[in-house]
Amino acid sequence: MRRRLANAYLSTVISISLVLLLVGVASLLLVNARSVSDYFKENLQISVLLKTDVSDDDAMLYQAQLDKKEWINETRFISREQGTQELSDMLGDDFLSVFGSSPIPASIEVSLKADYVSLDSLDKVKSDIMSSPMVDEVDYQQSLIEALNTNLKKISLFFGIFIALLLFISFVLINNTVRLNVFARRFTIHTMKLVGATRSFIRGPFMVRAVFQGLFSAMLAIIILLAGLFVIRKEFAQLFEIFRMDLLLLVMGIVAVCGVVICVMSTYFVVNKLVSLSKDDLYF
Repeated sequence: MRRRLANAYLSTVISISLVLLLVGVASLLLVNARSVSDYFKENLQISVLLKTDVSDDDAMLYQAQLDKKEWINETRFISREQGTQELSDMLGDDFLSVFGSSPIPASIEVSLKADYVSLDSLDKVKSDIMSSPMVDEVDYQQSLIEALNTNLKKISLFFGIFIALLLFISFVLINNTVRLNVFARRFTIHTMKLVGATRSFIRGPFMVRAVFQGLFSAMLAIIILLAGLFVIRKEFAQLFEIFRMDLLLLVMGIVAVCGVVICVMSTYFVVNKLVSLSKDDLYF
């Protein structure tokens, strides 16, 4: 009998752990949604083309001024020679034969902080950059920025709905697993009721067991999640440039809380229902 109860308890913990693993994955996506969005926004490049008479030294001084702006994430200086070489690699060495000298001006590639990657903010940024007498033109793909912001909103909405459904399904699965586990002991509950035990007395051991069950299941789910992330990190190291691993503690906390809360809530309602059943109802 003890072995049967132990096997039932173990299978329940494993089942809940697998469901909590899904909760952990969903939580990891949820807490990193902003990081993923910021990553794409901050990798958009704005080209600041300088006037042809601007020397490299002056251009680098202007770059240093840009770096102090609050909306700057990163800048990269491209000298006239470097720009010519990059264009030569793209178009071939013969393209310069048409011109008497290199038509490529020095430029600065700018990436903005994510909060400033919107059309309204970009207009202000462009005006600020164009106010410098050294700047000839500011070039960025407006259609690409519009498409990026639109698609990120759609993706965020999709993931929000997906994660909400996943959490609901997880709650239902864990609730059903706990209900079956407690229901298997309905005759023990009925016997305790017959000898005069109160609802709180009957409920107490089940609630304590539910807390430990939730914690054990959450610990197992967290171990599996960490092991999965370790394997993924070896194969897809670039993915971890987007995900913030410092948020793993928050994810583990969410998994632990979900495990304990759902197990305790499910046990509470099931035990209360079983205490109210008559002897005949226990067989159905």
